[in-house]
Amino acid sequence: MMIQKTLRCVLWGIAKDMKYAYRLGKAMMLPVACLPVAGLLMGIGYWIHSNGHWGNSLFAEILIYAGSALINHMSILFAAGVATGLADEQDGTAALAGIAAWLLIQNILTPDSVLLITGGKTDPTSFENIDNQMIGILCGIMGAYCSNRYRKKELCHGFTMFSGRMLVIIAAVGYAVIFSLVLLVIWPYFYVMSVYIGKSLLGTGPAGAGIYMFLNRLLIPTGLHHALNSVFWFDLAGISDLKNFWDGMGVYGQTGQYMTGFFPVMIFGLPGAALAMYRTAPKEKKKAAGGLLMTASVCCLLTGVTEPLEFSFMFLAPGLFFLHAFLTGISGFLCAVLPFRIGFNFSAGLMDYFMALNAPMAENPWLLWPVGIAFGILYYVVFCFCILRFQLRTPGREEA
Repeated sequence: MMIQKTLRCVLWGIAKDMKYAYRLGKAMMLPVACLPVAGLLMGIGYWIHSNGHWGNSLFAEILIYAGSALINHMSILFAAGVATGLADEQDGTAALAGIAAWLLIQNILTPDSVLLITGGKTDPTSFENIDNQMIGILCGIMGAYCSNRYRKKELCHGFTMFSGRMLVIIAAVGYAVIFSLVLLVIWPYFYVMSVYIGKSLLGTGPAGAGIYMFLNRLLIPTGLHHALNSVFWFDLAGISDLKNFWDGMGVYGQTGQYMTGFFPVMIFGLPGAALAMYRTAPKEKKKAAGGLLMTASVCCLLTGVTEPLEFSFMFLAPGLFFLHAFLTGISGFLCAVLPFRIGFNFSAGLMDYFMALNAPMAENPWLLWPVGIAFGILYYVVFCFCILRFQLRTPGREEA
């Protein structure tokens, strides 16, 4: 009897957590809707610059600045959007609380502040990427929680002026201070671990490239993929895969192996996944889902900006996101095995692909098309099967 009761409690807890996870995934659709157009603006701006860097085109710079205004501040968009989506009262209080919490955390945990607070005992560089989507999501959850719990709470006589909305903001700020102190202690360990994992993969060849790309996708929500990228793309461990690819200073047939595997996924794979999500959406919701998925797919295909598409299903169907990370790892391994090398300046979209065709370290770039088409078909088939077989929630199927 005791075992049955315990099992029932556990199952109830899991069901409750899953219900909240689905609700969180649905709340994510609000900030995600802001991102595809921003990605396209940045991609077109970089495309106008034939070398992929800043040039003399004022129009291109305006496009890049316009797009980066949203893409580079995804964290605060998620703080406001998630808070709004999870709040019981839709009067903006939760969003304001989420933004307040986000602002506080970003100011407490700047590298300069960390250096001052810890007296130099903590490496401040680990906090350079604290402005990431996961922090924004957590701040949004914090803001919604404070709004739902304290919105109608009345304080005792003498403090009534601090009740209601003001109490929500005060509570959010209090929780944010505590959360900042927790991050101050644990965040450097996550950063160091990411760098250590990256360095451990050095010298493992194609297998290491595959594992790196698998972990790169998994770490997207936390922002820690930047720490991992610094090991392979830049000079943290002496590889400088990105710089050497464009400067022609690397080893032909080897340099570029930590970038090539992203191209089949971003140009073909994720758009194939988007098509699968569109095809499996209910007929009455296809139009709404199609608008989001098509714009995000074009953004991904042309510019290589994947977040608008990935966040559209990351929390609605986390199993699919793990599968996507696994397939990205397979792409990384396969492309590293093949005599196929291509690199990017901005991200692995068509724009960077065409700019890299004549790069000194480019090897058989035409292989992208057969490999990419295969991955597009693979993504479409696997996503369709999983969504229908396990009745997963994806855009248009949130209430399924």
